[in-house]
Amino acid sequence: MLCPIRDTKKRGEWAELIFMARAAELGLTVTKPWGESARYDVAVEFAGRFLRVQVKSTEYKIGNSYICNVRPDSDLRPYTIEQIDFLVAYVIPENAWYIVPARVATRLKGNIWLSPNKRGHKYQRYLEAWHLLLSPSQKRLRKPSCDRAR
Repeated sequence: MLCPIRDTKKRGEWAELIFMARAAELGLTVTKPWGESARYDVAVEFAGRFLRVQVKSTEYKIGNSYICNVRPDSDLRPYTIEQIDFLVAYVIPENAWYIVPARVATRLKGNIWLSPNKRGHKYQRYLEAWHLLLSPSQKRLRKPSCDRAR
């Protein structure tokens, strides 16, 4: 699936909506900060624990990998752990989510190469790692109560 939205700003907003819907399906409470001044796109809460999430998306493929820009759009400096708790990257054609902790994401200087169909790739441990957004005491993700469109 390719996203029909060509405008990158609108496609980013669409990816944020898709993320919020998926997070809500899993039992997370989602909050969108008002305005454009926060360095994160969405806050998620589970069992009293709030996390700041920066959402990125990509369709750009080279070989077997998708390339996702992880810098702030208006700034060349990378995000810091004071600004975000997670960077979430959505690989649109694969409908695949990477949930990357800030301690890893803030070391990235420009792009991240993601290979959802390749075993053992560098970021595989973060592929569909929604459990990282849940409190440490939570063992399993709640099953979505409704069917999800693919």
